[in-house]
Amino acid sequence: MCGIIARIGHGDATETLLSGLENLEYRGYDSAGIAVQNGSGVKVHKTSGEVADLKATLDTRPSGNIGIGHTRWSTHGPPTDENAHPHTDTAGDVAVVHNGVIDNYDELRAQLQSQGHEFHSDTDTEVIPHLIDEYRQDSASTEQAIRKAIDTLEGSYAIAALVDGEERVYAARKGSPLVLGLDDDEWFLASDVPAFLDYTDQVIYLEDGDLVVLEPDSYRITDLGGTPVERPVDTVDWDPDDAGKGEYDHYMEKEIHSQPTALANTIEGRIENGTVSFDDLEPGKFADIDTVQFVACGTSYHAAMYAGQQLRTAGLQTAVIRASEYETSAGPIDESTLVIAVTQSGETADTLDAVRTAASHDAQTLAVTNVVGSTAAREADTAIYIRAGPEVGVAATKTYSSQAVTLTLLTQRLAADVPEATPVDDSEELLETLEDFPQHVETVLETSQARLLAREFMNSTSYFFIGNGLSHSVALEGALKFKEITYEHAEGFASGELKHGPLALVTEKSPLFAVSTGDADEKTKTNAIEAQSRGAPIVAVGPATSPLVDVADAHLSVPDTHPVWAGLLANVQLQLVSYHAATLLERSIDKPRNLAKSVTVE
Repeated sequence: MCGIIARIGHGDATETLLSGLENLEYRGYDSAGIAVQNGSGVKVHKTSGEVADLKATLDTRPSGNIGIGHTRWSTHGPPTDENAHPHTDTAGDVAVVHNGVIDNYDELRAQLQSQGHEFHSDTDTEVIPHLIDEYRQDSASTEQAIRKAIDTLEGSYAIAALVDGEERVYAARKGSPLVLGLDDDEWFLASDVPAFLDYTDQVIYLEDGDLVVLEPDSYRITDLGGTPVERPVDTVDWDPDDAGKGEYDHYMEKEIHSQPTALANTIEGRIENGTVSFDDLEPGKFADIDTVQFVACGTSYHAAMYAGQQLRTAGLQTAVIRASEYETSAGPIDESTLVIAVTQSGETADTLDAVRTAASHDAQTLAVTNVVGSTAAREADTAIYIRAGPEVGVAATKTYSSQAVTLTLLTQRLAADVPEATPVDDSEELLETLEDFPQHVETVLETSQARLLAREFMNSTSYFFIGNGLSHSVALEGALKFKEITYEHAEGFASGELKHGPLALVTEKSPLFAVSTGDADEKTKTNAIEAQSRGAPIVAVGPATSPLVDVADAHLSVPDTHPVWAGLLANVQLQLVSYHAATLLERSIDKPRNLAKSVTVE
């Protein structure tokens, strides 16, 4: 949800800013801009469109050793040149980039206009440089003026600012991510690590209320009152090559094909002597839990559904709740409730709000995330990392698989800890077959017929996905992927619900992807036949032993394995179907319209 980059040090900043924006473009691509300070004023260059459009407008590259940049996902105002960041005050002396939402910007804008400030955009961000400019007139320093400005803001923000004549970058955060990168002769600020991963792996994850002042040879972190604070320096274990496309045409394609490696990392060291082991979860940690709630959004919600189904099978009282609805749907929460927040980025605003609500009721909280140092990891009582590595494609692929595997292992651990739970009878088989799972994914990738099927059905009017039990959440995820990157109508249903309304939409132009795991597939078969009798072609997605294969018009096969892993293998086939369909339709696969990777506003 928008990307910030800032750089200060010795040597020119412009190329670093532009490469940082390209690395962050998955966070927003409606417009882009940079501001550079070089001792002769703050030079701002910005445009609607993608970072490539910004680069095309730069006949000569602005030079300067200090700069800020931004790639936008629109919230206030359409994607126009005027609404692109950075924004400045009336005189152009203060330039600001911002992620988040300023709730009181209407009031502030009216107040500033009455004081003679001129506005040129529809954004909430533009009030910030004007506030800084206003407070500079009566403050002893720019830093003091920025503190006053920040204190005036209501809402969420990550901010980076430049001021004419000052060799500094000022930054602050509240409710929106910001990370500091440390190198020998330059400092970086960004909303996500991949922005500067080519330059350094030494990072400081800033926390809400932090204010940072960067100078060419030093940095200071204080709270909003000016008291110095210490933040630990972490080492990011991502390889810079992991954040590039390599030989692939799209990030999404690369990330689908990197799943065997990502999953091997997810699994490594987490099965010991036939039992599940997590480093940060001591034995018996969940012995006092009697209710589990999963909270998540989008793809993470589907991964949570996959785990929730398994926990219910183990006899645990379990709810899977959309994070945006948690406040009204959570029901009773107390110290015997475990709330598991599933969030790839660890910065999803609705999910963070749910964690805070749960904590306020004394519930135990656990974050399952991909990002070390993320807000969710810091605020939850415990964090488990899915270890998938950086994911740039907006449509989540490898992180879904890694989330689902991590959560499945967690369900085994919960079932072992909670006295009222009953571990599944085939737990030993489940863990043994997991060792082969990365290779089974590789087999799917090497043998899939998804490209041919995508071509066969590319002129369809609708695409339906059904599944029963564990397969239901896979069907929902398959439909989500398809609509995200093809822009075609796609819907997922529980198998038994197809005849309760959706069947009215079925025609010979609406292929039905029926997901199976090799377990409890008869209901899916029955409903698939009903659709087939009305002309819909049926694609069975699952193992060759599934009863669906005998009645289907086509089959996307997965290796024989435990039903839990078979469902996730079926998901890989559906990822490939979506990818190839979007390729044939010439869609913007890595940057689907109206979507961004990390949704940090409500």
